Amino acid sequence: MTFTATQIALLIDGKIEGNADAGVHSFSKIEEAKEGQLAFLANPKYEDYLYATKASVIIINDSLELKEKVSGTLIRVPDAYSAFATLLTKYQEMVSQQLTGIQQPSYIAPSAKTGTNVFVGAFAYIGENAEIGNDVKIYPHSFIGDNVKIGDHSVIHPSVTIYHHCKIGKKVIVHAGTVIGSDGFGFAPQADGSFKKVPQIGNVEIEDNVEVGANATIDRATIGSTIIRTGAKLDNLIQVAHNVEVGRNTVIAAQAGVSGSTKIGNNVMIGGQAGIVGHITIADGARINAQSGVSKSIKQPKAAVTGSPAHDYTSTLRSQAISRKLPDFEKRIQELEALIKQLLAEKV
Repeated sequence: MTFTATQIALLIDGKIEGNADAGVHSFSKIEEAKEGQLAFLANPKYEDYLYATKASVIIINDSLELKEKVSGTLIRVPDAYSAFATLLTKYQEMVSQQLTGIQQPSYIAPSAKTGTNVFVGAFAYIGENAEIGNDVKIYPHSFIGDNVKIGDHSVIHPSVTIYHHCKIGKKVIVHAGTVIGSDGFGFAPQADGSFKKVPQIGNVEIEDNVEVGANATIDRATIGSTIIRTGAKLDNLIQVAHNVEVGRNTVIAAQAGVSGSTKIGNNVMIGGQAGIVGHITIADGARINAQSGVSKSIKQPKAAVTGSPAHDYTSTLRSQAISRKLPDFEKRIQELEALIKQLLAEKV
């Protein structure tokens, strides 16, 4: 399927510079693009490729001032990266809309309800009283437990497990291998040194427009709900423990772990391999650097922390800068001590 620069510009509200009838049939990185492909430039360090690329259409920022002539057609937008993301989303929607129907073998319980244009892949299982919204895509080998609710336009990729009574909102994407609603890590120490399991009778609630990466685990609450708020984005291999709450538009990078009952605010950014202890709060807009260990609440909005245990980001950088100068400081101190001894000797 081929699209013209005019059609693309209408989709992203862009301004055309060049041949409005230039056509493209696929996407490519700007440094590898060929004739008939669409590329974009958002990072200034790749600007040199703009003047050498063979792409027929290139999306660029309004603010970019050209240094040379460009062979392809340009579409200017306020944010090239976001515009390109919009196009990819629309393309993906077009592809996924072609998937409808129930593949066999699969199992859908008699009491389950499915909306219109639903796709259920082979070997998928949908339990009793489950409710599947319109345009939902459930890929092969996924398990949807009893009384699970999945909102319209959500996508459940292969081999996802959603335990009983969990709720998934609209336009949610869950990637392959993820487990939602497994038991929280609750065990009561006994006098003999053993541990008694505490039943986990809550659930997981994921609100709208959330994306969860591959092989992530979100535990069900002991009582109540583990909650992932609207717009949150969770990367691959993330552990979210029981009764955690992740705020709106918060992003968590791969291999991070959040312990039980911690409340994370809105618009928080958490780097990869960060660890957060249980029963604390993280203020709105906080920034937690990769591999940080957060052992106490972050109460100041938009605070930035790093290290283990995590400290103020700017102060930590200053400390690191000073530590690199310690050999020089030691030398200067030794010189000062020698000078002092010399002055004392002369005074005597």
